[in-house]
Parts: sequence; structure tokens; C-alpha cells
Amino acid sequence: MLANISHHGKSYKTDFSQPLDISISLRGDHKNPIAWYLKHPEIKPVIDGDFIGKVSKGSSVNFNNIWFNPHAHATHTECVGHISSETYTIQQQHKTFFFKARVISIEPQKIGDDHVFTMEQFKNLIQDFDGEALVIRSLPNYIGKISKNHSHTNWPYIEESAMVMLRENGVKHLLTDQPSVDKEKDEGKLLAHKAFWDYPRNIRFDATITELIYVPNKIEDGEYFLNLQPASFENDAAPSKPVLYKILEN
Repeated sequence: MLANISHHGKSYKTDFSQPLDISISLRGDHKNPIAWYLKHPEIKPVIDGDFIGKVSKGSSVNFNNIWFNPHAHATHTECVGHISSETYTIQQQHKTFFFKARVISIEPQKIGDDHVFTMEQFKNLIQDFDGEALVIRSLPNYIGKISKNHSHTNWPYIEESAMVMLRENGVKHLLTDQPSVDKEKDEGKLLAHKAFWDYPRNIRFDATITELIYVPNKIEDGEYFLNLQPASFENDAAPSKPVLYKILEN
């Protein structure tokens, strides 16, 4: 379905029948990605006396309980409530869902024992940025990301100065294929999160961070439209399904 979209006074064309899903779905088995030292999620039928909520076990319906943590188990979108003492939920803060986006690929720099996305790297990749969303694909990129155990891996993270620059360049929705924009073990400093949301000085309540995405190699770097839909959770974060749509030539 072709559609014309106006953004900042410019007209663009896209095809809504050609979605590019960059989410990782949640599974109830060991193929699910995990982080933050938790076990794998569980999807199991309700058992109540003789009732087992599974058609193959004699029930008329499949009726599952699901145990998971949004930050640890799949693609999720979070708001400033993730780091604030006050309660802010993604359902309350995320009110619009369609944005112009740029996909960029970056190989983090090795600094000591860490791998870091630096301000200098972003400078060259966000020139003339006129959208709201930035999608980061870390290099090397491989299909194993969709089932990786990230715990105790010291994953690549974004340096504080880079986050300040992204904020000042108008990035309101940041998406990454890592479990966090911050260093795994940072003594609770959360410098990248705080810099992006400008917390606690001038909080950007409508800004979001989406983590644990997967951008297949077939998706080229460049300009897209992004549909970013978190589930309706009254929580600091919720599972989400970011979907890209390629911008077509007029």
C-alpha cells in the first residue's frame, strides 16, 4: 500500500505493505536472548486442578502464563521512568508512534577492556540528520544476536559525550541492538541514559530508548520511517515492535 507522508514540509513516499521488522520476539525457551543475569522467560499453560490450558492436553483453548522481564528478554522500549525515583510509565509518556529515522552501522572502538561507541563516530553518521529516531546496528552483525546470552559479556556501550551530542542534534528515539546504552557494570552511574534524557535537569519525558533490537544485514543504512509501538504497560518499559518502512523515490 503506497502512501505519501509529509515531514518537516517535505513529501515522502513509502510502501506500508513492505514492513521491515527489527524486533526480537519473546520465546519461552533457551533460544531467547537474555541479559542482566536472569534465567530464560517461560511460556507455560495454566494448570488448575485437572485443567491444563493446552489443546493438545485436552483443553478447548491454549491458555498460557508468561513470565519475563522486559529489560532482559526481548526488544523493549523504555522511558525516563527507568532511572527516576518518580514513577513515569511508557504508556503515559510515549504518545506518538511514527517517526523519520536513520539506520547507521557502527563498529565500536576498543578502549582499554571496553568497546565504545564514541562521539567522533556519530559525528560523521548523523550529518544533516532531520529525523527523530536513530537506529544503531553494531558491527559485526550476526544472526546469533537474536538468541545471545549477554550477561557478563561487557557489551559495547555509548559514551556520555556521544549521547549529549545525539540529544542536541534532535534524536528523540534511540534504538540499539545491545541490552543497554550503558556499560554492563558501571556502578549504577547510567551516564548514557542520563545524558540522553537530560536527567534530572531538563527531563525529556517524550524521549525513548529501545534496546535488544536486531537489524538484519539486508536492511541498508539510510533513511526510513519508523513505527514504534510499545505494548500498553504501566511500567517504565514495555515489550515493543519497531518496524521500518523504506523511503521510496518520488
